[in-house]
Formats: sequence, C-alpha cells, structure tokens
Amino acid sequence: MPMTPRSILGSCPAIAFVCATNPGSAKAFYGDVLGLRLLRDESPFALVFDACGTMLRISFVQELKPAVHTVLGWQVPDVRAAVRDLAGAGIQMRRFDGLTSQDELGVWSSPSGAKIAWFNDPDGNLLSITQF
Repeated sequence: MPMTPRSILGSCPAIAFVCATNPGSAKAFYGDVLGLRLLRDESPFALVFDACGTMLRISFVQELKPAVHTVLGWQVPDVRAAVRDLAGAGIQMRRFDGLTSQDELGVWSSPSGAKIAWFNDPDGNLLSITQF
C-alpha cells in the first residue's frame, strides 16, 4: 500500500517576519503608508499587522543588516498602478544594475511574464510587488 505524505503544517496559516530597528518608523510605514491594519502593538518586542489574512510580525532588533534579496512581497492586480500609488506616498522604486529591462517606472518583466518592482522599508528591507 503506498504511503501518503503527512501534512504537518499544510493546514496552518503562515506568519511572515520582518525586522526593524525603529518601532515608530515601522508602525508609520507599514500601517500608514502601506495601509496594513495594526492588530497588536507588542512593544518592546514587535508590531503585529494583518497583511490581507497573513500575520506580519515586525520584530524589533537593535541592529539590522538588511538582506540583499526580497524579504516580503505582495501580489497586486496592476503593478504599474501600485508603483504610481507607492510613488505618490513618497516611496521610490529600486533599480538594479544588470536588470536593463526595468521600464521607466522601475518595473521588470521576468521571463515568466510576471511584472515585478522593488522598494525598501525604512530599515532597508527589500520589499516587492508582483503582477502575475
């Protein structure tokens, strides 16, 4: 009789984590600028946001060396509209050496057809928006 794989975490919601050094800046950025709903302020440890049904914990740290890769991203229906909205909120899209195909808004069209743009939070964490 063939064995079936067990689902240890397959039915459990995931929790996303991002680190921040300044709780006030993180609260303003993720809450006021990006529009995520603050669920709990667990200072001095974390802020907990609702990211469209996914729990996002912004963990407070003394020092942070941001990763060079994307740590958190959102799927959006129209990446160019989202870029314009973010720009209107004062967020500048990142441009990367070697990605010469980024358009005037900073949107890159991947070989799969996904359209992706990147930006940073106040601590330098690399975030993205993607249209599939």
